[in-house]
Amino acid sequence: MLGACAFETERLLAREWHSLSPAEWNERDLADVVAQMLTEPVTRSLPEPWHGRYSLDRAGAWVEERDEEGTTLLVIEKSSREPVGLVLLFETTTGDDTHGIDVRLGYLLSEASWGAGFASELVAGLVLWCRAYPVISSITGGVNPDNRASKRVLEKNGFLPVGKSGAESPEEFYRLSL
Repeated sequence: MLGACAFETERLLAREWHSLSPAEWNERDLADVVAQMLTEPVTRSLPEPWHGRYSLDRAGAWVEERDEEGTTLLVIEKSSREPVGLVLLFETTTGDDTHGIDVRLGYLLSEASWGAGFASELVAGLVLWCRAYPVISSITGGVNPDNRASKRVLEKNGFLPVGKSGAESPEEFYRLSL
């Protein structure tokens, strides 16, 4: 189901990264896009194994790992047709079959796109897409405790804090029940 996730907002287009047509973006090699997007400041708030600089080889391996784990959307700014971010989606069950699917959300924006309001717009677009599917009962996002901007984005979109991931990781979780 999440592989079919595709949505647009006023300024953004989000599609599964292997399904975008050349007309939708200034198509470049995906590993090159990822290497340019995953700068040290961007990766600082991501899981520790993702920290640091990205060569084309490391970015290519990162793309392959994301493809094995779930669905990744490339976020394109409509006016420039340039990639500005990524959305990482994973489908899990809520633990009770009557409650449906919990969509696990991760997202990041390129450093050049920070401060433009894209994150709030992006998450709002994803929420609208998820609301169209009754089988999706919730969306849960993990946030590094130091990433106040991401916490605000989730809170602005109706997510509520639900706790930490455990002693091994300081990640805080926010959930939106649909």
